[in-house]
Amino acid sequence: MLSYAVDPLDILRPAAAYVDRILRGEKPGDLPVQFPTKFEMIVNLKTAKALGLTVPQSILLRADEVIE
Repeated sequence: MLSYAVDPLDILRPAAAYVDRILRGEKPGDLPVQFPTKFEMIVNLKTAKALGLTVPQSILLRADEVIE
């Protein structure tokens, strides 16, 4: 009904840069740990309706995607 997760592209882009740095000779242990910076929230209203739940308007306004 509701998903709040990391944007997959936010993980893949830095991973490609890490691979490039490793292939150029840097040690993986010397590379800094990076954390995701973008999260997305998806609300599935169809599922909420099937469960008899009402999603507050404030949640819908904050959602990146709403599935009708």
